Amino acid sequence: MKLLVGLGNPGAKYAHNRHNIGFMAMDRIASDHGFSAWRSKFQGQMAEGRFGSDKVVLLKPETFMNLSGQSVGEAMRYLKLAPDDVIVFHDEIDLAPGKVRLKTGGGHAGHNGLRSIHGHIGPDYDRVRLGVGHPGHKDAVPGYVLRDFPKADAEWLDDELRGISDGIAHLVAGQGDKFLNAIALRTAPPRSSTTKPDAKPSPPPEPEPDTRSAMQKLVDRFR
Repeated sequence: MKLLVGLGNPGAKYAHNRHNIGFMAMDRIASDHGFSAWRSKFQGQMAEGRFGSDKVVLLKPETFMNLSGQSVGEAMRYLKLAPDDVIVFHDEIDLAPGKVRLKTGGGHAGHNGLRSIHGHIGPDYDRVRLGVGHPGHKDAVPGYVLRDFPKADAEWLDDELRGISDGIAHLVAGQGDKFLNAIALRTAPPRSSTTKPDAKPSPPPEPEPDTRSAMQKLVDRFR
């Protein structure tokens, strides 16, 4: 069993914030793959489903970002899971918008949701880092992540969420490279070639018929 956790803040006020991209990923997965209806449990919203023989629980903590670990820890203990059964999806300001990276263990890099999870289950869980870009100065970060994605980001954001949904079964199966490839196929699909095949070489021109007289040929030969 895997516990997939999307980080964010509850309520319509925060629904489209950059900080809530983890919630958005969970909603897309649940919708596309026929998961159960969301219900309140583990201090959050939970949905259940399967990818083949793998049972998966989706969780959106409702404790607000800074206390996300309370919800994750409760779910992990109830489901009798280890930290390496947990995959957390979160916004990442150190990655450009649209970039996705996988990470296992390590620090929380100042992300308050990860900081809280570290405090409850330790650092040895998997993360899906969803790039949202950096405002340019650390003092601007809180306001930046708590603002909605601009309309200009709608296209790549939708492509990324679709890619996450496309590849999620691979991630659950431990095939991170295939998961990332599924996202890339949505966000940066291979371009169809516009190069025309090389034209066949033109045949050499036909030699012009020699209309000289025998005498003229003889004269030209000794010039």
